[in-house]
Amino acid sequence: MELTWAKTLVLTGGVLLVPVFAIVTSFVFWPGVLLKAFNWYNRRLQGMVVRYCHSGTYRFCYTTRGTPGGATPSLLLLHGFAASKDMWLPVVMYLPRNLHVVCLDMPGHEGTSRTGAEDYSIQGQARRVHQFVRSVGLDKSPFHLVGTSMGGNVAGVYAGLYPADVCSLTLVCPAGLDYPTDSSFIALLKELDLETPNAPSKPIPLIPTSMQELEAMLKLCCYKPPKIPRQFLWGLLANRIPNNDFYREVFLAIVGEKSRYLLQEHLNLITAPLQVIWGKNDRILDVSGATVIQKALPHCQVDLLDNCGHTIALERPRKFANLVLDFHNKEKNKNLN
Repeated sequence: MELTWAKTLVLTGGVLLVPVFAIVTSFVFWPGVLLKAFNWYNRRLQGMVVRYCHSGTYRFCYTTRGTPGGATPSLLLLHGFAASKDMWLPVVMYLPRNLHVVCLDMPGHEGTSRTGAEDYSIQGQARRVHQFVRSVGLDKSPFHLVGTSMGGNVAGVYAGLYPADVCSLTLVCPAGLDYPTDSSFIALLKELDLETPNAPSKPIPLIPTSMQELEAMLKLCCYKPPKIPRQFLWGLLANRIPNNDFYREVFLAIVGEKSRYLLQEHLNLITAPLQVIWGKNDRILDVSGATVIQKALPHCQVDLLDNCGHTIALERPRKFANLVLDFHNKEKNKNLN
């Protein structure tokens, strides 16, 4: 056996060693590269294709699968703060291959253009998403819009501002409400008092700068933090740290006075059938926010998940996909009848 391995290595001229060496080197020295390679592989596995479109000088980056048109509405997914289009990959795994799915990098995130604070407020982001929708032709027929956390705030405001675009709406643990009960995270923010003059220098729990802060963030976001290999955590941190100044700018824009309760201020404008999904153990945005939406829109469907925190797409991807699909199909069938 040892001789066979030796002969193989000699006959291949060490070719087999090159990818192995590259993988090992990336794992040890460039964990951020390893994580990006993992996402690339996962996209390929799910059949998600990365695409770009331009509106003037502004560039949008997104992934897509399936063909638009037909009786089934497209699904447009908006990620949360400091995430990217790839956060939806665990969910896409459980969606039908023939469903047209689009996952957008939100303004300034990952491959989408970075401009300035005017595009990072919730209303600014909604305007940019509308620009994207028109650029790729998603506005040719109404689509099902899904948004989580910051993306939930944007999705709700979008549905209020551009009702003709949206045939159904799913808000997942959305920001933008005056929550009856403060979450652990909101309590921390109040202690930080980010509106004081020295706010830009204060640490924000969702913008980690060390492994200890990253692990604390995961504990805050998840009911039970997933068991992620240490080297992948280092990769996540390595990819985030160069963007931390940008994340801080976005964060201050979305918690500012103009954006803080913008979803709540637009609830009365939402006409599309609405689904609300929330983890009962959300420590970022308290589940009591669901009652705020239900009070304003009593006909909405509310799905609360036991033993689940803020990152539902990561913690319960199959359940999440099934809930969205059931609602998606129910509303599609109503429209066909």
